Amino acid sequence: MASLQLKNIYKVYPSGVTAVSDFNLDIQDKEFIVFVGPSGCGKSTTLRMIAGLEEISDGELYIDGNLVNNVAPKDRDIAMVFQNYALYPHMTVYDNMAFGLKLRKVPKPEIDERVKEAARILGIEMYLTRKPKALSGGQRQRVALGRAIVREPKVFLLDEPLSNLDAKLRAQMRTEITKIHNRLATTFIYVTHDQVEAMTMGTRIVVMKDGFMQQVDAPQALYDYPINQFVAGFIGTPQMNFFAAKLTGTKNKVYVEFGEEKILLPKDKVDLIYNLDEYLNTDKEITFGVRPEDLHIEKDLVDKYPDSCMEVEVDVVEMLGSETLLYCKLRKSEEEQAQENPDEIKSIVDDVYNLVAKVDSRAQVKRGDVIKMLIDTQHCHLFDKETEMTIVARDQEARKAYLENKAEEAAKAAAAAEAGETAEGAPAAEAAQAAEEPKAKKNIFKDLFKKKKKPAETEEAETSEEEKKDE
Repeated sequence: MASLQLKNIYKVYPSGVTAVSDFNLDIQDKEFIVFVGPSGCGKSTTLRMIAGLEEISDGELYIDGNLVNNVAPKDRDIAMVFQNYALYPHMTVYDNMAFGLKLRKVPKPEIDERVKEAARILGIEMYLTRKPKALSGGQRQRVALGRAIVREPKVFLLDEPLSNLDAKLRAQMRTEITKIHNRLATTFIYVTHDQVEAMTMGTRIVVMKDGFMQQVDAPQALYDYPINQFVAGFIGTPQMNFFAAKLTGTKNKVYVEFGEEKILLPKDKVDLIYNLDEYLNTDKEITFGVRPEDLHIEKDLVDKYPDSCMEVEVDVVEMLGSETLLYCKLRKSEEEQAQENPDEIKSIVDDVYNLVAKVDSRAQVKRGDVIKMLIDTQHCHLFDKETEMTIVARDQEARKAYLENKAEEAAKAAAAAEAGETAEGAPAAEAAQAAEEPKAKKNIFKDLFKKKKKPAETEEAETSEEEKKDE
């Protein structure tokens, strides 16, 4: 059992590519942390830095309060489960699980006890005499987990361990790994690109993109309160619908307009907008986000809330048994309809009028139907078009803290401007120098991997030697 601290962690490769930037995270003892994000976002690189398999370019890594940047992987008391299992093909399951303990000179009776106990936990007691080639994918994955469990490490690191399994087995192994975490009561750090795994397994989720942390929060909080448009679109299946929109109306009645639609926002949602005057009846665009499960077609709801309804044309119907997905198009203006070329081939992905709704499986809807659809505006999302950050606070306390922070920053900037200085209280020249520091830091990383230039005398000597050879 252990706690971890990652402070200002960077990973820069010799080519100058920055894989991880300014990663900061405190992991408490017994937590199940999940790193999630698209391929190439730096999640596996971060995990390998924790394990000691990748060198940390800059920053500090603490395990139980001890700095371990320069500690060898074998001395960090960490067990890692790889994506490809990494089992020894010539050894039995028992020997694979016991191998690490034998290297550490653990007494044979203790090895036997630990291996059999791990096998009981994982349900692989009957396979201990088999070799990996005689096991299924799920059984091999359990052996890899068992090899980590017998070590009784402080921290478990799992790098996409379920990516090679079929859908049914993945669901089963998800549950088993969660049970193992609960039984062992130790710290787990799990890497995946599958947001379903992240939502079902993690106590906290770290969403990453392009080497940067986007948001760290509990699964339900990520779903309900995404900090930006990327997190909102990444968490949830199918992904959230986004529409380019504007806020119109009065402060008592605020509407969100997108396409030919005009939807009334509830008063409590409007009250949580950080700065309504910045967006209301201005040319500043926002992005209106609605999850597929927050769209309803039940007639009683549509009749009850006409101000929150829109008219759509059903394009594709996917019946999944437990639910039905409707791929729809918003209505177009007469001008757009007149300009439309029926013979033009359009990409479904690029069609801005597409939206997805998740409705009841017994809904009587077919392709080509024009239906009324209700938006659950209590659970809609609003993002700034340029920054892609949310403009709606979680609650009134969060909104108040945000506005106080902004007012404090503005006061500092005004005071500094009067004194002929920058907001940081430094002269303009020093501020310019400070602005260059991040660039200088990046250049330092690149310079670490550059070959040292030879002295001028050595270069001249080598040149003269080459000239003599040519003669």
